[in-house]
Amino acid sequence: MAAPPAKQLFGAKAEGSAQKPAPFGSYAKGCVAGAVELAETGPTWQAMRLSRNRNWGHPETIDFIQDLSRVAARQKGWDGLYIGDISQPRGGPMLSGHRSHQIGLDADIWMRPADRLNLSRNARENISSISMRRAAGAYVNSSWSKQHHAILRAAAKDKRVARIFVFPGAKVQMCKDAKGDRRWLRKIRPWWGHHYHFHVRLACPKGARGCVNQAAPPKGDGCAEAQEWVRNILNPPPPKPVDPNAPKPKPKRDYTLSDLPQQCAAVLRSN
Repeated sequence: MAAPPAKQLFGAKAEGSAQKPAPFGSYAKGCVAGAVELAETGPTWQAMRLSRNRNWGHPETIDFIQDLSRVAARQKGWDGLYIGDISQPRGGPMLSGHRSHQIGLDADIWMRPADRLNLSRNARENISSISMRRAAGAYVNSSWSKQHHAILRAAAKDKRVARIFVFPGAKVQMCKDAKGDRRWLRKIRPWWGHHYHFHVRLACPKGARGCVNQAAPPKGDGCAEAQEWVRNILNPPPPKPVDPNAPKPKPKRDYTLSDLPQQCAAVLRSN
């Protein structure tokens, strides 16, 4: 009998495990013990799409979100942040959507300014974020603001953060607008999508031996690389010729529990 997909096992868990907090594995292949829930509503944030039950993360992630939300609340027109997916209660592969967000150290933060923090559960299911892109992501649109820049800058300067994913045009605009010390720009990485939200990825917490960090971003501010992304959006390179004799790629299969770090079995078994 075939083993069930790990996403079904982890997706069925409604609460975090009764264990010491610990991320196991890598961002796209792992789980998290002792995850804690981000409160649905706080003084400077609201968790969105509550039906997904993905407002769980490593305690360091929850602390980071709360800290950044206080920065956002000081921006004109913002009362704080709307928080999208973090992780499932025990991390692991998700039933739908992300391949990452598996170890409680990733968080999606909406680009839409959080201008009211009394949204009902129903409203949070139906309201949408706002796209910041123009020309397929080559440029920002008129909704982009210096407040977005300030919030992303604050996130990138946080020592807990490993990298932040945004659409290419946003990175290029931030490169144009950045003043003074530009080292924080290295953490802002262009990636497809990420125009309704930005994705913050924290580094493995100190002492988390079972956690696997992503390789560090290349040295430098990354602005030339982002400009290259934009050039390729505006003038796409010709497609690579297809080799008729090349073997067909194997279809990706769902991970099973045995594919994940061995600690993940105990995370699932825990109360």
